Amino acid sequence: MTRRRAQTRARLLDAAFGVFAARGFGRASIEEVCEAAGYTRGAFYSNFDTLDELFFALYAQRSELIADRVAAGLTNSPGDLHELVAQAVGALAVDRDWVLVSTDFRLYAARSPDVAAVLVAHRNKLRHAIAASLAPVIARADLPASLRSAEELAGAVMAVHDGATTELLLDNDPARFRSWLADLLTALLDHRETPQLPAANPATAHTVTPSEERA
Repeated sequence: MTRRRAQTRARLLDAAFGVFAARGFGRASIEEVCEAAGYTRGAFYSNFDTLDELFFALYAQRSELIADRVAAGLTNSPGDLHELVAQAVGALAVDRDWVLVSTDFRLYAARSPDVAAVLVAHRNKLRHAIAASLAPVIARADLPASLRSAEELAGAVMAVHDGATTELLLDNDPARFRSWLADLLTALLDHRETPQLPAANPATAHTVTPSEERA
């Protein structure tokens, strides 16, 4: 890719992000993206075939940024679960516009199996990248044995993050969102196995009689 084409592509991505955030993915058009970027449709089609393809380029760009920030935020070895969660949440960028855009696209993808399959592949790639950052520190953190898989922990972080973003969309309070996300992750991960009650001894187990049931 030439430097000029790379610059054109970058401007289209930036313009599209603004248009998607303001208009919604389903309402935005190629013409609006081109106008915002200051290009013709020819410039668009020399870089992307569809708005779907452009969105996935945006998603890859954002995923790389998230993975890099999580990796940077976990450079210090956490001593326990609370510290690990605090570092992971602190590393995440809180961008309400991106939440709007990605939520719009997820709803769109849910109605198109082919698009959904591509989105799942991109999300899996992000999960693997986050897991790679977690792996070096997870063994040193005081986590329950059932959550010492970096992939499972990365999946849990993404799932809780996705759910919590609904509140960010509604109240637009990043500080509250970070605090709530940290609380949710800690509550999810800091579980302990429920003690099992001893099984009843068949020799001493009492059988309820019909008269007792009626009573």
